[in-house]
Amino acid sequence: MIPKECKRLAEVDFPIAVVSKHSAREKSIRHGHPSTLHLWWARRPLAACRAMLLGLLLPDPCDAHCPDAFKREARDLLRKLYGTRQKTDSSDSSDPSDPSDPSDPLDLHLRQLLLRFIGDFADWDNAANPTFLEVGRGLVKAAHPSESPLVVDPFAGGGSIPLEALRLGCEAFASDLNPVACLILKVMLEDIPRHGPELADELRRVGAEVKQAAEKQLAQYYPADPDGSRPIAYLWARTVRCESPNCGAEIPLVRSFWLCKKPERKRALRLIADRSVGSVRSLPSVRFEIFEPKTEDEVPGGTVSRANATCPCCNIVLPAPRVRAQLAAQRGGADVQFDAKGKRVGGAMLLAVVTLKDGAAGRHYRLPNEQDYAAVFAAQKAVAKLPKGTVPDEPTPAGGGSGAGRAFSVQKYGMMTLGDLFTARQKLALVTLARLARERPSADGDAVRQLLGVAINKTADLGNSLAPWKPDAECPVHLFARQALPMAWDFAESTPACDASGSFVSAFERTADAMASFADSLACRGQVQLADATEHPLPDETAPVWFTDPPYYDAVPYADLSDFFFVWLKRALPGHPLLRDPFDPANPLTPKTREAVQNERSETEDGRPKDKVFYQEAMAKAFAEGRRVLREDGVGSVVFAHKTTEGWEALLSGMIRGGWTITGSWPIATEMASRLRARESAALATSVHLVCRPRPEDAPVGDWADVLRELPRRVGDWMERLQGEGVRGADLVFACIGPALEIFSRYAKVETADGREVSLGEYLEKVWEVVGRSALEQVLGTAEAKARNGAAGALEEDARLTALFLWTLQSTSGAAHDVSDQSDQADSADDEEADQPESIRGKKKKGFSLVFDVARRFAQPLGIHLDQWEGRIIETEKGIVRLLAVTERAKQLFGGDGAAAIASRLTREAQGDAQMVLFPERSDETPKVKARRGRAAATRPGSAPPATGDGVVTTLDRVHAAMLLQANGQANGLRALIKTEQERGPDFLRLANALSALYPKNSEEKRLLDAMLLAVPR
Repeated sequence: MIPKECKRLAEVDFPIAVVSKHSAREKSIRHGHPSTLHLWWARRPLAACRAMLLGLLLPDPCDAHCPDAFKREARDLLRKLYGTRQKTDSSDSSDPSDPSDPSDPLDLHLRQLLLRFIGDFADWDNAANPTFLEVGRGLVKAAHPSESPLVVDPFAGGGSIPLEALRLGCEAFASDLNPVACLILKVMLEDIPRHGPELADELRRVGAEVKQAAEKQLAQYYPADPDGSRPIAYLWARTVRCESPNCGAEIPLVRSFWLCKKPERKRALRLIADRSVGSVRSLPSVRFEIFEPKTEDEVPGGTVSRANATCPCCNIVLPAPRVRAQLAAQRGGADVQFDAKGKRVGGAMLLAVVTLKDGAAGRHYRLPNEQDYAAVFAAQKAVAKLPKGTVPDEPTPAGGGSGAGRAFSVQKYGMMTLGDLFTARQKLALVTLARLARERPSADGDAVRQLLGVAINKTADLGNSLAPWKPDAECPVHLFARQALPMAWDFAESTPACDASGSFVSAFERTADAMASFADSLACRGQVQLADATEHPLPDETAPVWFTDPPYYDAVPYADLSDFFFVWLKRALPGHPLLRDPFDPANPLTPKTREAVQNERSETEDGRPKDKVFYQEAMAKAFAEGRRVLREDGVGSVVFAHKTTEGWEALLSGMIRGGWTITGSWPIATEMASRLRARESAALATSVHLVCRPRPEDAPVGDWADVLRELPRRVGDWMERLQGEGVRGADLVFACIGPALEIFSRYAKVETADGREVSLGEYLEKVWEVVGRSALEQVLGTAEAKARNGAAGALEEDARLTALFLWTLQSTSGAAHDVSDQSDQADSADDEEADQPESIRGKKKKGFSLVFDVARRFAQPLGIHLDQWEGRIIETEKGIVRLLAVTERAKQLFGGDGAAAIASRLTREAQGDAQMVLFPERSDETPKVKARRGRAAATRPGSAPPATGDGVVTTLDRVHAAMLLQANGQANGLRALIKTEQERGPDFLRLANALSALYPKNSEEKRLLDAMLLAVPR
């Protein structure tokens, strides 16, 4: 047993860079990965969980209390991988020869080997390697010789943490309040370890039987073509009517007319508007042709943008409110409207049919025919005969407002029940599969039926009316590419009984592959229970490790999202003990009132709004329960990946109120740079893993002055360490919160000299100030200036604000990015078009964006007045601060004369004061700009803020002016300006070089700066 006083490895060191690399890479592994068993949102990479678990379970060999028996066994085990004289990498954080470290060199070397093993074992390719498994389990056994340690996760979700605990030979107790999560956990942690790889074989056998039966029963609704071709997907568009008095044409709402973008086989639709009017007046109409485009320009743009539809017949735009109203009248518009004889009269329009032909490679495309619509009409009649409740009639989540409600827009379009998310034919197919799954006998009974339910959910994820067609891959995109239920104007309807993507066969085969990938890697079975984390079912002091990934404030509305799957699981597995709300038997959906998320659309059991206070209270209760079930010598870890200050404060408040002390903090990069959120903004690239211990009951009261004295050194050391590991920008900021909390959380409370208790919020403001000052000292070299004049730096406010802005936007992956949205949710202000290409959505503003609260947190303690710089270097709208592009400042910098005239004057007056030449019309050329939250700003772009004196030109103004002179090819004027600035002092070049290092590598600003700096005389 590890003594209580002995530090765990994760409390002193961790291979951040190596584990980050493997964690990010793992997100791109889809085939056969356990995460493909069933979708769950914000699932942690197995690499990060496996590595952190080892760090929590193993003692630090350099600790004086580390058992000698563990050291001996650990050395013997590691020899199997690294030999007897194997040296560690040069990147190892500790050096056995370092004379400043009092530890025994042999113990230091063992620590290095353990860290190296943790990093190597994080590699997905080693996860099932017998030698790595033997060594990993052997190390855990050496550290816990008397019994297998129990790992408890009360927010188990997709099961990454308990799965890795079983891989390491631990026992695992996984619980969650969500029934869908619990079913995933039961399959993953109980059924698969119990039955082994044979369960995958049984699923394939029974799944093939279900597919064969479904194929027979559904054949008439998916008829083959006369030439024997087999349809595998139908491409649809919702439609609305043009409301122009002289038109009335049907408008197909199409995002993109591309069918296939693969090289040498490009296909697209050409829309043809028929405006002819015969002897009997008829409405204009549209028809389509399939053609092979040679260039992108040949393919027409979409007909809908920001929910506004453009009529292809008269070019009149139908505004978004009318589009929504018309679709709401059609209950979303995914179904075709027929007359009594089966003739299409409105509703969804079939654009094209995707087929496979025997003996012909690739997918083929054809236009729809009467047989296609007849099959849909037959399906609608069959669905109408189904008993009430057979098709999901439970309500869809309401959207709107702040927090989790941003993820949902479908009710605005009339999709009021979950059944409305499917076409009639999709409903019929899923109902048939659910019935066949219920009826199918199996040697493994409930285990296979549960897996069939999982496969049906995977089929539903691709077989709904919100799944668009992906032309570069020629397959449907699953609904939950985002953590939301967004609107999709056009969509792909897969054929469920075929063998292509989106089919039931594809679903159960992928499920079986996922099972087979880890079935042999688990040493024992886990235990799963449907439970509320604030009322944990385990008794006191049960577990040596409490490790969890709690809900991220308002980032992911798990319960609302999971209802989509829950309603089909209920129908495939009626009466299943996990598929219920244990606190409200009348609730037809997943539990909402107790879910620990901030979601003000929802209420608690006693009618309170689920606001920030509720979330903090729920987290405090859950952490208090964790402290209760943890053994006296145990250790905990909490993962957090939300990048809003509110989210962090809410979580940390819960931890401290729950009685925990933070003893370590490790940011692990867990996201691919190419993921959906990273393309246009910087959802958190790292997940911060906080290591914690129960705070002693007799913890002392801290002195505020002592805490403040220790804070700069602690943060400074940590920033240096993290930057050496490649952590950058906002990731670095939030990763520093953990080490800072180590100081604050060790005390029962912290008081000022007059006895006032210091709040967590007040302390975090100091943390932001220290991080901001440290960043400025690094990027602007302000340490000497700070000591000289007592300010944060010699440069003006606008230079400091710009430097901090760009520093925060740097990413751990090495490129700067936009952090205009801080959640991992990928929502959009116009959520119905979040999957639209930029060419359709409209031009994105230039510059760089940062959430207002993050900018404020930095600016306020450093004496930077954001409102004074509004319209001059920043623009704030809807809670987002945008750093203006340099090109947007041309008029305020040069006035009406322009760069050429100013350059000419600078050249003539090269010996004069450049400030007198620049900005000649600043006070006259100053249109008002929008202020934050839509108010008109009193500050004009040409008026300098009080911090610099009215009309005073700043160093940043001069640098930007030089960049614009460079952009306009004014070489003589640029040389004159540079000469004047060199005579003035070093600030101009100091700021220019600093900004060159901060601007994104491929940005226009960096290109101009670097070119301008080349003109500086050497």
